[in-house]
Formats: sequence, C-alpha cells, structure tokens
Amino acid sequence: MSCTSSKWLLTIFASTAVLVSGADISMAQTTGVPGTPGATTTIDGNYLPPSPPPFGGEINLSAEQSKPYWPPKVVPPKGAPNVLLIMTDDAGYGISGTFGGVIPTPALDRIANAGLRYTQFHSTALCSPTRAALITGRNHHSVGFGVVTEQSTGFPGYDSIIGPENATVGEILKQNGYATSWFGKEHNTPSYQYTVAGPYDQWPVGMGFDYFYGFMGGETDQWTPYLFRNQTQIFPWLGKPDYNLITDMADEAIDHIRNLNAAAPDKPFFVYYVPGASHAPHQPKPEWIDKFKGKFDMGWNALRDQIFANQKRLGVIPANTALTPWPDDLPKWDTLSADEKRLFARQAEVFAAYVAYTDNEIGRVVQAVDDLGKLDNTLVIYIEGDNGTSAEGSTVGTPFDMAALQGINVPVEEQLKFYDVWGSSKTEPHMSVAWSWAFDTPFKWTKQIASHFGGTRQGMAMAWPNRIKDAGGLRTQFHHMIDIVPTILEATGIRAPVMVNGIAQRPIEGVSMAYTWDKANTNAPSARTTQYFEMFGNRAIYNNGWIASTTPPAPPWLLGLTKLPDVINGYQWELYNIAEDYSQANDLASKMPDKLREMQELFLVEASKYNVFPMDNSIVQRLLVPRPNNTAGRNVFTYTGTMSGLDPSGAPDILNKSYTITADVDVPQGGAEGMIATMGGRFGGYGLYLLKGKPVFLYNLLSLERQRWEGPAALSPGKHSIVFDFTYNGPGPGKGGTGILKVDGQEVANKKVEHTIPFLMTLGETFDVGMDTRTPVDDNDYQIPFRFNGKIGKLTYKLGPLQLTEEDQKIIQHALARGRD
Repeated sequence: MSCTSSKWLLTIFASTAVLVSGADISMAQTTGVPGTPGATTTIDGNYLPPSPPPFGGEINLSAEQSKPYWPPKVVPPKGAPNVLLIMTDDAGYGISGTFGGVIPTPALDRIANAGLRYTQFHSTALCSPTRAALITGRNHHSVGFGVVTEQSTGFPGYDSIIGPENATVGEILKQNGYATSWFGKEHNTPSYQYTVAGPYDQWPVGMGFDYFYGFMGGETDQWTPYLFRNQTQIFPWLGKPDYNLITDMADEAIDHIRNLNAAAPDKPFFVYYVPGASHAPHQPKPEWIDKFKGKFDMGWNALRDQIFANQKRLGVIPANTALTPWPDDLPKWDTLSADEKRLFARQAEVFAAYVAYTDNEIGRVVQAVDDLGKLDNTLVIYIEGDNGTSAEGSTVGTPFDMAALQGINVPVEEQLKFYDVWGSSKTEPHMSVAWSWAFDTPFKWTKQIASHFGGTRQGMAMAWPNRIKDAGGLRTQFHHMIDIVPTILEATGIRAPVMVNGIAQRPIEGVSMAYTWDKANTNAPSARTTQYFEMFGNRAIYNNGWIASTTPPAPPWLLGLTKLPDVINGYQWELYNIAEDYSQANDLASKMPDKLREMQELFLVEASKYNVFPMDNSIVQRLLVPRPNNTAGRNVFTYTGTMSGLDPSGAPDILNKSYTITADVDVPQGGAEGMIATMGGRFGGYGLYLLKGKPVFLYNLLSLERQRWEGPAALSPGKHSIVFDFTYNGPGPGKGGTGILKVDGQEVANKKVEHTIPFLMTLGETFDVGMDTRTPVDDNDYQIPFRFNGKIGKLTYKLGPLQLTEEDQKIIQHALARGRD
C-alpha cells in the first residue's frame, strides 16, 4: 500500500471519529470507564431499544496503533429491585387464609406480613383478559382480550392480538437491562398460533421474556401437562411417577433464579410466576388432600359464615359489611342427601388441597430468593386469583371438567365412583358452584361475572422490605390489574416508553400504586377514580366510590346456553355506594335514578374509549367462530410417516360434521400394532389404531362413555386401506351419527352413537400420527407411546361442512360480518 493510500485511509478514520464524538449521548448515565468491558449505562428509555452507541475508540491501520472500545452494557437505575410477580388462578376473595378464608396460605401471609394487604384490588373476571391487562398495563379490550383467546372474534377488542403497540412489562424491563422469565400459565397467545408454524411474536419469548417454562392454554393436566420450554414441547413426566407440574414449575423457577445469580449476581431479575392453579383440573399431590379430610363437612353455608367472621376479625372487610344473600337457585347444605354431602365435601377437600399445595410451592420460590440474600431488594407482588372462583364445574361438580365446560353434567351417583381417585391422574375434577359462591364471600357471583365483585375482587399483597416499611398494613384504595405495570415501572425507576422496536406505543392506562406504600398515605384517596368492567355482556362502571352494575340475566354455569336478552337494552342495572356498602348488598338504583343514569353514560364513554364495542353475550357458541389458523378453508388433510405433538389448532377438526379418515398401511410379517392417528386422550378424543392386529376406531366422549368400532380379524401382512367414515346427524353441536369402519373396501363394523363432543375435544392434548403422547384414549387397550410398528404410507382426512343450527349460524355470521367492518 502506498503512503498516499495510507494517508487517505487515516483521513477517513479521523473524520469518522469526529462524527462519532459529536453524537448526542447526554441522556445516558454511564458508570465505569467508557469503552471498557465493565462500563454500564442507564438509558433514558423513551425509545427502545436505544440507538446503537457510536464507536468511541480509535481505528488505524494496525491494532497496535488503535484503541478498542466496548459499548456499555445497559443496566437499570442504581438500586432498582428485583421483581417477583405472582398470580394464582380462579381464586376469589374468600379463599386464602390471608384474606379470611379457611385454607392456609402461609406464603401469601409472609408477603402480607412483610408488606401490605390490598382489600379493593380487581381483575377482569376471566383468565386471559386479566393476564393481558396485568402484563401490559392496559385494559383488556385495549389489547384485544375482551374474552379468552379460544373465544376470540374479528374485532379489535376481541381478536386476542396484543400487538407491538402494546409492549409488555417484560419487553420494557428486558430492554432496560433486566433478566426476564415467565413460569406457568401463558394464555395470551392466539390459540390458532400454538403450532410450530408460529408466528412466535406473541409467545412469551416474543413478548420480552428471555425464558419461558409452562403451558400455553387456559388449563392443563398437572400429571401429564401440555408443556413448553420456550417454543419446544417437553415431556418431563415420563418415568417420573411422582411428577406434578406445580412442583416441577417451582423447581424450574428456583433453578433459574439460582443460575441467574451464579451468572450475573448484580443483574436484577423480573420473574413472572403464574402456576395455573387453582384452575381446574384440581390435581394436588395426595398428601395434601389428606390434610383436609373432613374439613368441609360443615357445608358451604356454614363455610361462608366462617369466612365472613374471619374477614371481619382480620379487618380485610369493613366492620359494617353485609353478607350478601345466598342465591335461590343454589341449594342450602341442609337440604342435601348424605351422598351429595359426601361427594361435595370431597370436592372441596381436593380444591383446598390444591390451593394450599400451590401456595406451598410459591413459598419455596420466595424462600429461594431469600436464600440468595435478595429478598430485601425484591418487590414481591402476590395476587390470589386472576378472577373470582370458577363456576364452570356445574351445580354438582364433575370428575371431568371438559364435560362441565360444555354443559354436560355428571350425576352424583356416577361421580361417587371416582371418590377415592378424585384429583388423581384418573380424573380432571372441578367442584360445585355452591362452593365457588362461598369462596367468593362476602360478595355475590363468581368468575365470568364482571358486574359484581364475586367475579373481580382479588386478595393481593405486596412487599419490598427496602422500601415498604409499614409491615402488615392494610390498604383500601381501589385498584385494578392495569395498575401493576406502572407500579413496577415506578419502583424500578424505568419510564413507560413512547416507542418500542420502531412502533409507537399506546399509553399505559394504569396508574401507579406506589403512593400507597407510605404509612402516611394509608387512607389517601384512590389514584384510580374510574374503572369499567365487561365480560360476556355483564358490565359495570366504578367512579369515586360508586359502582353501577348490570344484573346478570343468567348464571355463568349455564354457559350462555339459555335464551339471553338483547345485550345493549335488555339488561337491568343496579347501583351501589361501595364507600359505605363494601359487598354490593344495598341496591340504590330505584332510589337514585339520576345517579344511575350518570353512571350508565360514563360506562358508554369508557367503553367507547377502550374497544369494548360491539358487546356480545354469547359464550360457548363463540368457540365455533372460524379463526385465521392454518386449517382455515381446508377440508382435506394428508400425512405420512410418524408425527407427534401437533396442536389441535393445526389439525383436522372433526367436531359437528361428517368426516372420512383413510389410512394406507403396510403390515409387516408377524403382524402390526400401534396408533395410526389420534387426537386427545383419557378425558376426550379419538384414536384409529391396530390392537393385536385388529383395526379399532375408539371415540372417547369426554370420559363419560367410549364408543368402539373393531374389526373381527387381525390384518394380514402387506398393504391395507383402513377407512372410518362418520355421517353426522346435525344440525347443532354435539349430535350423534353413524360410523362405519372398513378394511380394503369391506365393512367390518357399523355403529350409531347418540352424542358427540359439542365444542371442545381437548385443551391439553395433541394430534399424533403413528404414536400417542400424554394419555391414551383408552387405558384398557394400550399405554403410551404405542408406536405403530408397521408403515403408514398415507393418512387422509376429508371433512364435510360444519353443521350448525340456524341460531348458531347467526352468531358466527354476525361475528364474521362485523369483523370485516
């Protein structure tokens, strides 16, 4: 290289250095020597990520003549706490011992005694909507979660799309230097995006969480969960007879926190810990059930009185609180038969065990933080429940919650057959609505009911020993899930960004609760003055100590299967002054019509602002609405070879239609056995398989009955065509039909069935070809993985049109038409 060329290059390097040195980095706060590996910076945070820092060293022709420069590592403001955000599931205000319940919750006690208990904290009344509000700081309709993702429709408030304009608290903290992780229930990814085809932008790893360990949907079996690590399915229960997800999740979180500490002890963490209990199925370890034997023999009415007395004694309800009346359509305990009392007490024992077991495992996670010496500078927020206690178990409870979710009740005498295995891997149980109502003491109603506090009031405790000094204090300010994100941001000294990844952000709609931490502000006015509520048409509006609420036209345990009034004009309204009437016991609507009208008008204003319209009071019918998954518009599906773990959203849906399954197989010498195709498992689904060489099609109607088509003879070695053809007797969901099993064109079995699964075949199993995962459709026939030992040349599904009633079609057509508007 010539001397002239060298001088020219040096001139370019020099001019670059001048441009770099002139960059505006005035907002950054850098520690350490700039350019060294140990240098850090705390960013302004308005725009995430920040612009890449300029190179601050010198570049010449050789390394000896140059000066290296490392960009500073982004860290949160000095002293920013770790954050452990905990939330349980389907737990009303009267469940935990911390808030007057009879179920011991020592981990929640620990947080409350070290910090504060909040007695007017609220959810949205349903799972995914609450979780979307919690992680975004925005109202659930604002981020597309007016309902759970499985019921999403084509409206901005109901499409289950959070969107990049609504960055989660995980994304914000991550880009400000936190290690972020999520353990447990997810339920904020569109249900039609659960497959390996993605996209993954609304999975936890795409929403700002470095690490995810949990399940994607609304529930899962705790013994054989549908489980993911980041984006990969895992099967940890195989070979582990004592496995339970509640313990496994705590183990994973503890290991993760310890590993973070070993790798980067000074890096603060944000752990979002949401175990999914006590949502059905109620499946604690048996030693926990033993602890509650006989504890609920007094019945639900006496339980309610006991909880109410405890709440007054603890001061978590005002002294003048009235116990709302017992509903007329739920039986009183003393009217029950001996068998009913025995069964219902068992349901509550297992549920209580599940609550206590879950709290114990949460306590292990809290203790792990303490063991590392980090608890004093950790903001722990422990929310007991994402909504009120669930009424989805029907009035009599159920050993199989997928049946109850679809309006199918199991008689008491049939349920008693499962008494000794209630909560084990042989059941997926739920309890009677009457227990749910009692566990929501002192309020009316339950989960799904957004108009009343039985659906939305949650016990919550918050501790941060380095900052919150009023240990054991009570706070009565009115707050909501959307207020958690701004509280975390204020605690960490991190601002809500105006732009994230190039996308302008919707404003955070919550307000910080940090003002309540000072003892001087014990009785300060609520920073939240207004909050709307809406779920399935039931709605309410809170404003400065008043709340106006619609009267639910039908109880949630009827699942919207009864005739409902016009969602806008057909609802009655109630009015309460909750500053004086904590439990919504004294309806003032008839006495104060002007105040009620003022509140109704305010609801319209808030609902318009936050994407609540159009309102819809259909419930299970919305499960039938087509969604933009990878099966949309397809009626022929073809597979070859072996495949396992395909989410139902990407598999052929045989519900409420005629269908034909054709399998071309090659049987080896010595005969064949194994699964050809299956969806679901022990608690609902179907399987086409060879058993000792004989072709079998088995249909598992939610464990209530199993219908079987079986050929009389084993298949000979060589190629065969196996066909199962089903003609559906629609219209309407859950109707029966006729199934014909054929081998090489010859009919070998023909049977009519009276019923099929109406809305949901499974929530926690997958579609498999050539094997079976998780649980078998019939434990008496085979055990997993039941691999097919022949060859599957081609497997084809041909689906007929969905056969719905005229009313069902109206609901779907309405959703599709309005979604296009």
